[in-house]
Amino acid sequence: MDLQKEKLLTNLRNNKLTHQIISGLKDKKVLITGATGGIGSCLVQVFAKEGATLGIHYHRNEEQAKLLSRNIEIDGGRAECFQADLLSTNKLSLVQKFIERFGGIDILINNAGGILGFNDFLELDESDWTETHRLNVQAPFFLAQSAFAHMKKHGGGKIINISSIAAKYGGSSKSLHYGSAKAGLESITIGLARAGAPYNILVNAVQAGFIDTPLQQRLGGEKNLQERIDLIPLKRPGKPQDVAGTVVFLASAAGDFITSEIMTVAGGD
Repeated sequence: MDLQKEKLLTNLRNNKLTHQIISGLKDKKVLITGATGGIGSCLVQVFAKEGATLGIHYHRNEEQAKLLSRNIEIDGGRAECFQADLLSTNKLSLVQKFIERFGGIDILINNAGGILGFNDFLELDESDWTETHRLNVQAPFFLAQSAFAHMKKHGGGKIINISSIAAKYGGSSKSLHYGSAKAGLESITIGLARAGAPYNILVNAVQAGFIDTPLQQRLGGEKNLQERIDLIPLKRPGKPQDVAGTVVFLASAAGDFITSEIMTVAGGD
């Protein structure tokens, strides 16, 4: 065998996969904010299926949170509910409470978000602007800050922020403040990724497009929804599992060399 072929075989042996591509989530400690919404509930179920230990954050929907937790425990998994109003700065101890309960945190998913004041920007008041930014930028930053401090001392971890296609387009005339908030979240994602790289803290965002959730149904009438769907190249709304699949990919071993990315899940939008 010549030297070149021998070197090739050696490289193949050294690079042989020792695990499944989508793996590495069993027993990982995962905190998901906004875990009772359409995307959040799906995230909880997908991570539970992968064997992760779940922190299920909720604000008001205690019944849904407990249902998710109970179903996980029935299937032999581990989960606990954590209540917090992320608009209240003294409730941002959520990460610390999760760490105290489970002894650490491997993955933080900043999924909680929303629009306060779905009005034309000419009618938008300062309170709705401030609260929307507090929920979509300020709260995720300080939760990430807390998780980052722990991960830095314990060999790394992953932070995944759920953004929106509104950051790309600036939102509609009624969601301009939401679009700007999500753009801020994406900027924070990139900054945290750069700061976290030396400590193996990987930070990414998933930019969700128009996803078929109860929130979307509440915000627009049937005619408006169809007009929005018609703008999507794939001509259909996304599903919560479309977003969840990308999040799981980033959280798994498949995402171990990915950081500072904004991954769009929007049907070509």
